[in-house]
Amino acid sequence: MDSKRILYVSQEIHPYLPENEISKASLDLPKKMNEMGHEVRVFMPRYGLINERRHQLHEVIRLSGINIIVNDMDQPLIIKVASVPSARMQVYFIDNEEYFKRKATFYDEGTRFFEDNDQRAIFFCRGVIETVKKLGWAPDIIHCHGWLASFMPLYLRKFHYDDPMFADSKIVYSVYTDKDQEVPATLTDNLKFDGIDGEDLARYENASVESLNRAALSYSDGAVIASEGANTETKDFAFANVSNTIDISQDENPAVKVGELYEQIAVEESVA
Repeated sequence: MDSKRILYVSQEIHPYLPENEISKASLDLPKKMNEMGHEVRVFMPRYGLINERRHQLHEVIRLSGINIIVNDMDQPLIIKVASVPSARMQVYFIDNEEYFKRKATFYDEGTRFFEDNDQRAIFFCRGVIETVKKLGWAPDIIHCHGWLASFMPLYLRKFHYDDPMFADSKIVYSVYTDKDQEVPATLTDNLKFDGIDGEDLARYENASVESLNRAALSYSDGAVIASEGANTETKDFAFANVSNTIDISQDENPAVKVGELYEQIAVEESVA
């Protein structure tokens, strides 16, 4: 495979968060692609429970300072970076005091889904897009992991389809075992504020985590079934609606199959 620019956007990455399906894949896959000679950039949120001193995070002043409006409120975007010693690659962190200072990922101490998780996801995805633009780095492939990254395909297709930075980018979405939760009812209002309407908005009415996954697949060029325990309806949706769908849930060396997927979609027309 020719060398490509691959952007990985994940809700969690090991070793910054405990190892699970998503955090492990979000480290292993970029690491392998980096070793294969591809140019890789990796993004995740800077949750408050990440130990900045231990992992040696530091702010990138030249990338910070943008304000992103979410639900009619200006939210400052702070960008931090750290190196993964075992992988010889950097991870960029999207930070904001309102959304990511709390010492938890998605649930409060009572295991309740945070009421602003929809806003946090929108801010994260838009923050990644703005940072990549500021880097001046046009990705060939954008691979999203986890529902918190599920708005990347929507915003890229609806607002950046003619942006030279993303016009030729192909989007891949990975499907994992997710705890299906109702998404805050404010989601559609927040999307409407950003100009999402019609059929696009309808996909997010009465939304749950799984419907966010399926909506993301609707705007993707490729899909990866990454877990045997992935939701059956979501898996069926992927195979029925995303022509380039692969199942790597039982593969011992999934990077090979994913690399072939990247190669396949790179030469095809993007999903409208």
